[in-house]
Amino acid sequence: MAYLLAVGAALANALTTILQRLGVREAPAAASMHLRLLAYAVRRKVWLVGFAMMVAGFGFQAAALHYGPLSSVQPVLTLELPLLVAILGLWFRLAITWREWAGALLGAGGLAVFLVVAAPRPGPRVPGLAAWGVVSLLVVAVCAATAGLAQFGSPQWRAALFGASAAVMFAFTASLIRLVMLDASHRWDGIFVHWPFYAMSGAGLAGVFLAQNAFHAGPVTASQPTLVILDPLVSLGIGIGLFGDQLQTGGGRGAIESVALLLLCVGGFVLARSPVVADLRRADRPSGGLPAAGGLPAAGGLAPVHGDRGQGGSRVRWRRARTAGRGGDAARGTVPASPTSGAPCGPG
Repeated sequence: MAYLLAVGAALANALTTILQRLGVREAPAAASMHLRLLAYAVRRKVWLVGFAMMVAGFGFQAAALHYGPLSSVQPVLTLELPLLVAILGLWFRLAITWREWAGALLGAGGLAVFLVVAAPRPGPRVPGLAAWGVVSLLVVAVCAATAGLAQFGSPQWRAALFGASAAVMFAFTASLIRLVMLDASHRWDGIFVHWPFYAMSGAGLAGVFLAQNAFHAGPVTASQPTLVILDPLVSLGIGIGLFGDQLQTGGGRGAIESVALLLLCVGGFVLARSPVVADLRRADRPSGGLPAAGGLPAAGGLAPVHGDRGQGGSRVRWRRARTAGRGGDAARGTVPASPTSGAPCGPG
């Protein structure tokens, strides 16, 4: 049951990545690390749908952590990347090549081998306030350092560091979810009178904020590897260190588990660097800048836009497409719909 719920969380996370990326990619550059980025996002329907998917993902994750240990649930969330590629292939109709298949097989195979060989079991330990204080300080220090370094450098560098910061915060949030679920197993309304629920809410919101900055700062190919790969690795460390989760490592199992985790990370990196993931909204477009027949479906009335902020050529093409409209269309920042698609186009 825990694994099934974790797969549901991974699917919700994949949808969240697509929808929230569409929601913030055109936000002003000055909105980075400011609440105005969230203010920009909540005015876009596609981002709100992505937020609903994120809430659903948290719900699946919480239910999975009720049935299974942190060290077994969190690695399953790496299936987000194969599911993300599958969605882009089926819904957005982007071409899936051998690279995506190889990355999916490496990631899923590494995950399966790790879970079978390690056979994670929940630990008997209930950490005290001192242990939580130490972990909290470490998490805040790491997130502050990576977010601070993300203020400088190329869009790829900034997106990767914001992704790392979000991954650490999401892993910490997952550990707090497990503690909240332990409280809920005794009495549901009891969670509101104990500190873990409020710490979980604060950490979750901080993770969402950092993830939006990762989506906004640069291409998904830079942020997704750190977001998806670091989360389960940090969760493994927290699960073993705080809760005493047990992995079977005797008789050569440890070496096999290390190789399996390496394959999982390689598969995740290959998928996250895939051109399919890089262009979440790309469709084959004729020279006039309009979507071709069979292109991307409009999400919440949104049309495909080439490139990421900071990628000069793609940005210029979008501006030319906007000014290519006639009269009021250009003034409103819209492009006449393709006669084959009939879908409205806009800047997102």
